[in-house]
Amino acid sequence: MAPTKMRFGAFIAPFHPPEENPTLALERDLDLVVHMDKLGYDEAWIGEHHSCGFEIIASPELFIAHASERTKNIRLGTGVSSLPYHQPLMLADRINQLDHITRGRVMFGVGPGALPSDARMMGIDIARQRDMMDEALDVLVRLLRGETVTHKSDWFTLDNARLQLAPYSRPSVEIAVASQVSPTGVRAAGKHGLGVLSIGATSTGGFNALASNWAIAEDMAKDSGTVVDRNNWRLVGPVHIAATRERARENVKFGLEKWMYYFQEIAALPVAPNSGGDLVDSMIESGLAVIGTPDDAIAQIERLKVQSGGFGAFLHLAHNWADWENTKASYELFARYVAPKFQALNENRHESIAWAQSQRTGFIDATTKAVAGRLQQHIDEKGAKNVSEEVIAALGLKTG
Repeated sequence: MAPTKMRFGAFIAPFHPPEENPTLALERDLDLVVHMDKLGYDEAWIGEHHSCGFEIIASPELFIAHASERTKNIRLGTGVSSLPYHQPLMLADRINQLDHITRGRVMFGVGPGALPSDARMMGIDIARQRDMMDEALDVLVRLLRGETVTHKSDWFTLDNARLQLAPYSRPSVEIAVASQVSPTGVRAAGKHGLGVLSIGATSTGGFNALASNWAIAEDMAKDSGTVVDRNNWRLVGPVHIAATRERARENVKFGLEKWMYYFQEIAALPVAPNSGGDLVDSMIESGLAVIGTPDDAIAQIERLKVQSGGFGAFLHLAHNWADWENTKASYELFARYVAPKFQALNENRHESIAWAQSQRTGFIDATTKAVAGRLQQHIDEKGAKNVSEEVIAALGLKTG
């Protein structure tokens, strides 16, 4: 039996510098998902943000509905829906509708909200966001499984609330909880038996917390009578690859500094390293990013497997460091040379090659004898007039 295939995809916040046309930037995000679908990627997760100017998708549900019409196979997730920003019944209804119109291709990623500026504009106490996420998730899981829920909170009320459509996916759409360094996300995942989205898996803090966070998820699942599955654990990290390391470094000059500016000067997220040295070197040496070749990407995933103990999917953190053509080329190189390494796509081919190679001498001998036999039969019946002397000599045929 073939081993379980690691899945691959992208986590698309997205990141677009404010000097470019936002309409065209959104169109390019859609084109990226279409490109990934054609290359055989498994998943694309779409973010929700409302401020800071770079992460310009406000409604992952709208994006997913549109992308689903342009694609055939790739699964599409909210990456993530910020639960404190939504009345749970309304959000569950939208996700359930997407589950139907995508025929089960939608996934529901949830979190407390990554940008404090978003919460500030809505008058949400930043210190309460994680508690609000936990409270909302408790009822969302039940609603999406078709239950009737009554719940009164200081920020939402449900009175015999239920979805009028039964879920398309059973028991419900797949749900995954965002996690970085703190145990908030993995505790929620363990409590409800959900998947985990480790968004900062390659940052220093996120990488160091991988094993301990999964242990927390397993402990919570045990205490709650649920089960968490490593196959539903997704690790996220930035990758840009090219035919050579030098070319990859040249490619990312297009947009890496703008991305770094966003994280160091605007977004209140401790993602980007700040070593003061060469920017690309610091990204690579810290382990945060792959900027190199397919072999470098393979090494990064192997490193994550060892640190985590095993996971189900690796997601590119879509970053727009390179121009569009080089970005597409990077995703294609990954699909051609990196993904097969972790999906056992070529094991049978290699075994077939090795077997054929080991038998080659015997096969040549058998083929030669078979050809000689038929030619000898012809000579015996018709004579050697239509067979060259060189062939007769080479095959040791008899003409008498």
